[in-house]
Parts: sequence; C-alpha cells; structure tokens
Amino acid sequence: MIEICQLLAASVAIMWFVILVIINVILPCVLGEESQSGDGTHWMDFWVVRLLLNLLGYATIFVPGYLLMRYLRNIRYNETAGSSILNEGGEIGKAPSFLSNLIKHCVFGNDDKVSLESAEEGGESPSGTEESQNPMKRGFTLVFCLVGLQGAYLTWGVLQERIMTFEYGKEDGQGEFFKNSQFLVFINRILAFIIGMTVIFFRRQPHHTTPLYNYSFSSFSNIMSSWCQYEALKFVSFPTQILAKASKVIPVMLMGKVVSKRTYQYHEYITAGMISVGVTLFLLNSGDVTRHKGSVTTISGVILLAGYMAFDSFTSNWQGELFKRHKVSSIQMMTGVNMFSCLLTGVSLLEQGGFFDSFAFMARHHLFVVHAIVLSLCSAGGQLFIFYTISQFGAVTFTIIMTLRQAFAILLSCVIYGHPVTFIALIGIVIVFVALFLRIYANQKKKSQKPTGSTTTTSKV
Repeated sequence: MIEICQLLAASVAIMWFVILVIINVILPCVLGEESQSGDGTHWMDFWVVRLLLNLLGYATIFVPGYLLMRYLRNIRYNETAGSSILNEGGEIGKAPSFLSNLIKHCVFGNDDKVSLESAEEGGESPSGTEESQNPMKRGFTLVFCLVGLQGAYLTWGVLQERIMTFEYGKEDGQGEFFKNSQFLVFINRILAFIIGMTVIFFRRQPHHTTPLYNYSFSSFSNIMSSWCQYEALKFVSFPTQILAKASKVIPVMLMGKVVSKRTYQYHEYITAGMISVGVTLFLLNSGDVTRHKGSVTTISGVILLAGYMAFDSFTSNWQGELFKRHKVSSIQMMTGVNMFSCLLTGVSLLEQGGFFDSFAFMARHHLFVVHAIVLSLCSAGGQLFIFYTISQFGAVTFTIIMTLRQAFAILLSCVIYGHPVTFIALIGIVIVFVALFLRIYANQKKKSQKPTGSTTTTSKV
C-alpha cells in the first residue's frame, strides 16, 4: 500500500509539473499583459480579476490536497507508514521512507508523547526574565527591541507606499506602476521561511505534534490579508490604511466570538466604539491622495481594507488556537505559515506568468530591486523582533511599541509623501490612539487584579 501511494504521489507530481509548464506558457499569450499606463484600460488591471486568478491558483493546491488527505485518512495511511512491517520470513521490513514520514507529518501530525522535560528544553525563553537581568542590561534590551521594531516596520511602511503608489522610471520618460502585489507577498514570505528554517536548524524547538496542513489555513488568510493590504494602497492613502489596521480590533473581536467562542469586557466594547468614531471622522475629513480617483475606486479601497481586516482577524485567532492546542513555538509557527505561503503564491505566480513579468520589471527598474530587497529584509527581520520582544517583555510592552509605530507611520507618511490632514481628521486620529492606549491600560489593570491561578476567556486583541 505504501508503494502504491508513493507511486501515485510521484505520478501526480509529474503530471502537475507538466500542467504548470503548459499553463505558464499559454496564459501569458492568451490573457496578455497588463497595461503599463496604469489607466485601467486592460481587463487584467481590475483587482477583482487578479483576485479571482489568484484564488484559482490557490485552488489548484487546496483541492488536490484535500482529496489526497481524504484518501489517506480513509486507508489509514499513518498506521502502516508509521510502524514496522514483518515480511513472510518473519524479518522486519524496511523502515518508513522520507516521503512516508513527510506525508504522515503533513496529514496526521506526530502524536508521540514526550516528557515535559524534553518539551521545555526546546521551548522559548519565558517572558519573566526580570530577575535574570540587571536593570541597565534590561533597559538596553528594551531599547534594542524598540529601535528594531520601529526601524523595521517604519521602513517597511515607507517602502510599501513607495512601491505601490509611485511610478518607476518617470524621470526617464513615461513611468509605470508595479502592479503584482502577490509577488511582493512571495518575496516577503520566502525570506521569512528561510530565516525560520535557519533558526530551527540551530536552535532546538519543542516537540512538534500538529499536522502541517493546519498551517495552510492561517497561511491562506495571511496571504489574502497582505494582498488586500498592498492592493488597497492603489485606492486609499497610507494613513487611511494605518487607521484601518488600528480598527481591526473590531473584526478581531467578532472573529474571536465565531472561532474561539470568546467573551469580552465592557471596556473593550467602549474602546472599539471610540475607534470606530475616530476612523469615521478621519475618513470623512481627510484629503485622500491615491493613484486612482473617483467614487468607484474609493469603494474598492473600502472593500479591500475590509478584506484585509477580516482575513487578518482570522489569522490571529487561528494561530492562537494552534498555540493553545499544540504548544508550538513562535518560530515553528512562523516557518510553517511561511512555508505554505511560499507554496501557494509560488504556484499562483507560475500559473499567471507573474515571475516573468516581475523579473522583467526588475530588469527595467533597478531601483525597484533595491526597494524589494529592503522590503523583504524589514518584513522578515520585523517578525524576529516581534517574537524576541514578546519573549523578553510580554505582549503588553510589544502592543505599546507597535501602537506607537502606527502613530509614527502616519506622521512619517504625511511628511514624506505630503498627505493633507484636516483638523477634524487629526482629532479622529487622536481619538483612535487614545482608545488603543486605554484598551492596553484596562487590559493590563484587569490582568494585575486577577487572582493567581485563575483563567479568563477575554481576548487579547
């Protein structure tokens, strides 16, 4: 049975490779290229069309994967692949191959029990390190985390807006926009995956039990949230997008009720209402500057921002469930999610000829190459700073730092790219960040008053 499954998997892989080659050659000829003028004259310029093509690409992974998983579960593949087999002579047969073990870990996981001792050996450092560091050393560590997070994500935000909203090559004649948001998602994820694998190789991790396919759900939602985030910059300004991120606590709360059945305190609903009021004041009174104009593009921006918040909310809640159920480390989560992200976006880009178009754009505009590399370094490095900051100082300190980053990002964007902000819009911004800090303060106060050993179902968003 194992040999049949391996032969089936090899046949599917070969057939899939041939199909990819055929589609990759035919699609660019049949569908044509996107118009370079950015005026929306080609049907490929519509974000809805690009979204549908991306989803079709992801379906070519999810649909066969689901069918294969269902077949393997029906034949109980893990029972034969994970155990020794006696042949007719009473001798022990061959040990499971690498492919068999890979299939088992992807579909069934590893439920082998390990001692708490070994799990703790591979675990991350606890957040309570105050006693192990003197105040000066701890202060330097906090400054290091603050500078690292602010530097990585402020640079990432500035470059993100530059890549998606300004033309390249305009000084040499007719400029052109970079349009393939999925390619930016791919280069960010491939570098993060490489870094995650490197950390796992050199630093021992907790015993991994969760089936690898569990990461694909949060990977898909993470891809979609990032894609919506990049696409939204074509229709709304960067400050608008930042405030939308700040207001994502609302869909996170809604998703928490649906996914995790969580309950929330009164102050969380009050601060969520304040955030809604602040964002509304900003949106109604800001002079938005985008590459597109008109009410239709404004509606598109709102839809994309709503998609970003919905997908991002699912990502955080699903990953929270994996952390709770399987006790995976942050690096394992980072590596697993980015592995599936690379697979999904890579296949989709191959099917659409996205790699060829993007590499051709790089060849025409060397400045874009520099921007793309720095963007990826900031994205991957920022993830490492996130995990390190939380492990050293906890989630509250990290949340405060990232909230300050959002405020600095709006200020930096307005200064560099000249976004106009009216007085009422400024009041809306202040209301949003006051609500965020009130939320942090109330959650921390409630946590400090909680009796030792008690648990709560209140969500940390």
